[in-house]
Amino acid sequence: MILVRIFTEILIMNFWKIIGIILLIPLSYVIGCILYAKFTYFDPPIIELLYSNNQASKLEEDSFSTMIWNIGYAGLGAESDFFYDGGKMMNPEEKMVHKYFDGIVNSLSDTSIDFILLQEVDSHSKRSYYLDQVSFLKAQAHKSNPFSHFAYNYKVNYIPQPWTEPMGKVNSGLLSLAKYEPYKVERHQLPGKFGFPKQLFFLRRCLLIQYFHLTNSKDLIFINIHNSAYDDSGKLKAEEMAYLKTILDKEDANGNYIVCGGDWNQCPPDFAYNSLAAGKEGDYSQTNVKPLTEGGQWICDPQTATNRKNDKAYDAKKTFTTVIDFFWVSKNISAISCHGVSQNFKFSDHQPVVFKFKLKQ
Repeated sequence: MILVRIFTEILIMNFWKIIGIILLIPLSYVIGCILYAKFTYFDPPIIELLYSNNQASKLEEDSFSTMIWNIGYAGLGAESDFFYDGGKMMNPEEKMVHKYFDGIVNSLSDTSIDFILLQEVDSHSKRSYYLDQVSFLKAQAHKSNPFSHFAYNYKVNYIPQPWTEPMGKVNSGLLSLAKYEPYKVERHQLPGKFGFPKQLFFLRRCLLIQYFHLTNSKDLIFINIHNSAYDDSGKLKAEEMAYLKTILDKEDANGNYIVCGGDWNQCPPDFAYNSLAAGKEGDYSQTNVKPLTEGGQWICDPQTATNRKNDKAYDAKKTFTTVIDFFWVSKNISAISCHGVSQNFKFSDHQPVVFKFKLKQ
């Protein structure tokens, strides 16, 4: 009996040790991921000078064209869905990434645009198989748009989610390509963060701002923007928009010409978010942007969807679509045309928008 009791106690002790070890391993992994993210946290200055040349030539033209496009890191084309949007994929197959990126490159090559503002462009990220999209797009655009600038807004060494297929390393951001040389380029860190520890693994949203001299002693300013997503309360977007407004107010007061475009993760004012919906929206909705500087204009193509829901692969008859990619321009700019480029979401979960405009004298 004594031996049986001793043997039983040994078994019980070993059982609890095994359970402890089983629980300790994932706990250690989670704690380790948080600590690693904390010590390698991307924390840039509020304003970072990326380029400066006061001798840059003054722009003599008064009519220009610009394009905005969130290319979705070449991982969110028509056949893809996305984990954070209710889908299953985190990292698409490598052949899909190359297929989508080739389509993106060809689409950009077929255009003759003065200023191109891109979002979600990767540079050595696991999710896009370490393809240096930034360098490749800069090289491809060099003849037509030789002045290119990039600003990180997502720089995390290791993202552990989803647990079964971690996103891993992400280096991504905003890329602006220009036909003309700016005299100054800045990255502006936008305010607002998710709560801890979520903030360690999410984007650090920013503005990429290019300044160009004009012959009338004013500036033409391009602002590449990508507002927060997964911001259910709208608190982050409100903080980001308030910061943007301070810049617009200042530059507008100085009489400068401003074009701000990109992925706002909001709909234009007075635009019904489900007006272009092919399918039921379910739990999907979008807020509308609030007014900014007085006299400014919101420019969009309300007839062409720019974004699709990512819970499933794209189906033209079923997928919910809306408009969240558009422009804000100052009152001294006249719109000539604005049109969304319909691609059936072949290469990204967003579609390009082309805007042509003229400077008022």
